[in-house]
Amino acid sequence: MNFKSLLLIGTLALSGLSIASAKSYSFILDQTAKAGKLTLAPGEYKVKVDGSNAVFTNLNTQKSFSTPVKVNNASRKNEYTALETTQQNGGELIQAIELGGSTETLEFGE
Repeated sequence: MNFKSLLLIGTLALSGLSIASAKSYSFILDQTAKAGKLTLAPGEYKVKVDGSNAVFTNLNTQKSFSTPVKVNNASRKNEYTALETTQQNGGELIQAIELGGSTETLEFGE
């Protein structure tokens, strides 16, 4: 799956969901993806920042997972929540998540 498809999925997910907190952001994965040290199964997730960690919650199972993250701030707000991904070893690798409505971008290392 390419970046544009994930952007569209993330946009559709946000438009159909009401966000419980201004600090959590929802998106949908249609295939297994790796974010930092985590491997996330396909499904609907919300992500929030807790200190130097990104906390992912699978909305189907309500299980939460965390991984270290670097938070970068831009000079302007991100219009949408969007995932920047690449293909690696036959799977998706989430490199960054732009958080819609904020200036923050989450960057994941390995």
